[in-house]
Amino acid sequence: MRSPVSAPTVVRFAPSPTGSPHLGNLRTALFNWLLARSTGGRFILRIEDTDRERYQPEAEETILAALRWLGMDWDEGPDVGGPHAPYRQSERRAYYHEVAGQLVTSGHAYRCTCSPERLEKVQARLRTRLYDGHCRDLAIGPTDAPHVIRLRTPQTGQTAFTDVVRGRIAFQNKRLPGDVVLMKSDGYPTYHLAVVADDHAMGVTHVLRADEWLASTPLHVLLYEALGWEPPQFAHLPLVTDESGAKLSKREGGAEVDITAYQREGFLPEAMMNYLALLGWHPGDTQEVMRPDDLVARFSMGRLSKSPSAFDLNRLRWFSQQHAAALPLDDLVTRCAPWLNEAYPSAAAHGEAWLAALIGAVRDEITALSDVVSATRWAFEAPDYQVVGVKEALAQPAGRPTLEALQAALHDAPADPDPAAAKALLGDLRDHFRAEYGWNGRTVMFPLRAALTGALAGPHLSDVVALLGREACLSRIGAALAFCK
Repeated sequence: MRSPVSAPTVVRFAPSPTGSPHLGNLRTALFNWLLARSTGGRFILRIEDTDRERYQPEAEETILAALRWLGMDWDEGPDVGGPHAPYRQSERRAYYHEVAGQLVTSGHAYRCTCSPERLEKVQARLRTRLYDGHCRDLAIGPTDAPHVIRLRTPQTGQTAFTDVVRGRIAFQNKRLPGDVVLMKSDGYPTYHLAVVADDHAMGVTHVLRADEWLASTPLHVLLYEALGWEPPQFAHLPLVTDESGAKLSKREGGAEVDITAYQREGFLPEAMMNYLALLGWHPGDTQEVMRPDDLVARFSMGRLSKSPSAFDLNRLRWFSQQHAAALPLDDLVTRCAPWLNEAYPSAAAHGEAWLAALIGAVRDEITALSDVVSATRWAFEAPDYQVVGVKEALAQPAGRPTLEALQAALHDAPADPDPAAAKALLGDLRDHFRAEYGWNGRTVMFPLRAALTGALAGPHLSDVVALLGREACLSRIGAALAFCK
């Protein structure tokens, strides 16, 4: 049996294109990718598209796009090719029929023309006698008649294997599903046959998958034994749950399971990768914020957890904010640009330097990239003084005196004051009103911020003055003074 830490490893991610990529599935993909990259191995992308009733043609590209967005690449797959092509199971049917034929020839499987209902009745009757694992009294008929191929499942003894996460696991054979279908009547394989055949053919050394497949593993072990193949190492990963401990699913007001929802909102992909990695794995110390290279360098199967992990949207937001704060400003500007240009078509006309200064001023307010829209609204839209709190800020006793003082000071200021000049100007106003009336800085700056931005919080007021420029500031102060009458 191979060691769970052998290197280089060969792993695969084999999604079914039946819908949008799920957070839990991509967590599984990530652990496979990290294992491959940390051991200098190979990461294979294989598309399991044999469920033709649920197959969605557009879902495959959506899955690939989500993997690319997260920063995962693959060494073999349907778009890059490789030595084990093709990588769509619908294109490998001849191979599955060959493997199924071997099982029939060796007596480990049989052709069956029975309906599922009749098969169950026959098997129930046989179990009252000495059941030998197959339907002895079924009329098989000609091999070209519509039929399925079933595995002969033993009814005595046990099937055991060692799971990297959970240790040794043994299943009583009599409790296994009886004679599962390996090949359907439409000529497509079931998951059980296809996954075993492909993992063997592609040289997969480690299978990391969700623990919902744990009950299927003894059937796969039986198939490996019947075919005389060495099984890979299995590692069944615990569920990703919601905060209540229930299986993660779409729910009103809660975490969305569709990864594309987070992509559309502008969560940083490296933050999503970082957070998903910590749902079921730990680095062995207290470090939490890690870039992809850090995760690869530190990943170890020995630190995979046995317990379910709860998805916490607030924790994801924290990780995204941490990664956004660590980005070089030019990188953050580039990433924010699509949201900014869509919300404010005039943004590009201000020039790159102005946009960089704007993003730099509000970067502490950016968790997901879409936050840039609300954080910079003051720079593109006239303030709404009817907003609760803003109206009251302008109406306080310090409102009109401070606005008039700023208005007078700006008339003597440069047309485009830089942040240092704006800071000095505002400092002089603050000092004046402290000396004249005993007002503190907040009392002075509160109505000024409300007048210039239509908000009660935001970037440094000196940055606001510098970014808006003298004329825009004078226009907004005039509008605020008229509103205060």
